[in-house]
Amino acid sequence: MTTIGSALFVALSAHVFIDNRTFTLTLYEIAPQLEFDFLIDRLAALFIFIISAVSVAVALYSIRYVEHLGTLNRRCLSVALMNLFILSMIGVVAASNAFALLLFWEVMSLSSFFLVMTEYEAAETRKSGLFYFVMTQMSTVFLLFAFLVIYALTGTFDILPLTGVSAFYHALIFVTLFIGFGIKAGVIPFHKWLPYAHSASPSNVSALMSGVMIKVAIYGIVRYTVFVLDPDLWWGIMILVFGTVSALLGVIYALKEHDLKKLLAYHSIENIGIILIGIGLYVVFEYYGWHELAFLSLAGGLAHTLNHAIFKSLLFLTAGAVVSVTGTRNIEEMGGLIKKMPITGVLFLIGAVAISALPPLNGFVSEWMIFQSFLQSFDVGSTLVRILLFIGLSLFALTSALAAACFVKAFGIVFLAAPRSEKAREAHEVPALMLAGPAILAALCVLFGVFSYQISRHFGWDLPLPNLLTVSLVLLVTLMVVFAAMRFFANRRTRVSETWGCGLISQNPRMEYTASGFSEPILTVFRPIYRTRKSVKRAFADRHGVIFSAGHAGIHTFKFFEETLYMPVAHRVQRISEFVSQKHNVDLDTYILYAFIAIVILVVVTGWVL
Repeated sequence: MTTIGSALFVALSAHVFIDNRTFTLTLYEIAPQLEFDFLIDRLAALFIFIISAVSVAVALYSIRYVEHLGTLNRRCLSVALMNLFILSMIGVVAASNAFALLLFWEVMSLSSFFLVMTEYEAAETRKSGLFYFVMTQMSTVFLLFAFLVIYALTGTFDILPLTGVSAFYHALIFVTLFIGFGIKAGVIPFHKWLPYAHSASPSNVSALMSGVMIKVAIYGIVRYTVFVLDPDLWWGIMILVFGTVSALLGVIYALKEHDLKKLLAYHSIENIGIILIGIGLYVVFEYYGWHELAFLSLAGGLAHTLNHAIFKSLLFLTAGAVVSVTGTRNIEEMGGLIKKMPITGVLFLIGAVAISALPPLNGFVSEWMIFQSFLQSFDVGSTLVRILLFIGLSLFALTSALAAACFVKAFGIVFLAAPRSEKAREAHEVPALMLAGPAILAALCVLFGVFSYQISRHFGWDLPLPNLLTVSLVLLVTLMVVFAAMRFFANRRTRVSETWGCGLISQNPRMEYTASGFSEPILTVFRPIYRTRKSVKRAFADRHGVIFSAGHAGIHTFKFFEETLYMPVAHRVQRISEFVSQKHNVDLDTYILYAFIAIVILVVVTGWVL
């Protein structure tokens, strides 16, 4: 049923987007201004297509994946919550007023929290769930404040252009909305929940959260920035800075990870940063009246939203297949899986090529558009803005290169060489339905990459895109010619032998290149960011320290945001809570009183601001 329902939403959203129509529906009215009204325009249709297309693939994958979740009751509850989660995300995007949006936002947050807590017996899962719950409720507080300010100014919760309001209120609403949506999107420094929640949750849930849920937050930023508020230049610079920092630090932190799902989670932060770069450039160019360049930037950001949803969901589903077979998320304990899981390996490779922005797949297309926006923008009048754009372009290029390096590491360590553990040696291909979902997403990666030029021309968009269909055909013909030449003219005598191992007769997995060895040069280069600390322990068989017998080496990094931002705040809140508990005989009535006082303070502060 999930697959069928999601497919119907795919059809509806595609119809609205292609025909550029608007679909409206009033479902229920609780009271005046408290209504469940829905409006699907072209922007909402794009995001509903993203949600529903990924949901089709995840639903097919989940048919067999949920079998390992334990009891029948737990599997049924997980599927029910997943359906509620998908429906609530569509509700957020389709809502035409802030009341309905916030209600579906809370349903989305709570249902995803319970999905993260599926395997609540594990201490790591409980920690991750608590972290996620606190952050997502902080997001709701900021959104609620912004919506109340808008209601006080306009007398309506409808999502309409905010006119006749001073620049101060526009700025106040923008900042609070950016923080609220930014927390859910995983923008640095509000990102720390994301690697925790994705690593602890089931892989089908990770695909929905990383591939889709954080895009719902992007929808909120685009909807209010483009269609409701009146952006100023500093808004675009702020978005551009946050996007650039998130993209660069996201990929840098991904490079140090050996947990496969955390590695993918940090890449979600990176790609959210890339999307924000496109949105920030749009605001800057609109301010200067460069409408064509602004359209290119926004189109690049939205295209990357679609593309990232596809290839990141693909990567999480295939990573889930690997984890379910090997029983570990540590890539150092994998290796050689391309021989055991060839289809999964090929599908993961397609996702890796797409996220690395290599042609002719879809990730290249959207990043190319953002690169073109940067390269055509250096005639802007302000010298300071020109310098900022040049720095942004340089860091964006560095981000793309590091992303490719990270997925060389991920694919090589997981799928190539020899198995490094017994589980990896005993690995086998997953059931067909766990391949069908990722196969759909892999096909979309190819479709939206190879045919991107044709798709843009069909909609009448004048975008500077290369014809990747022609490039793909040339590459395919070249490969066929080379293969034929090798097949018919090469020496047919073959010799099979082991890889040369510096004179050693037999090879073993301990001689392979490790993830730590691959990352070490990069960790050294970015040592000021990682706060890298290397530890080496050696044991010798003689008292003179000549004959080496055993040793252990490790690279430790400082968790900057967690230890300097999150934990100090958490410790202060804990101390305040302990003080209140010690000074008062706290019971349920007292907690209710405290909650009431907090609500009164929030109302007073809101009234004072207005």
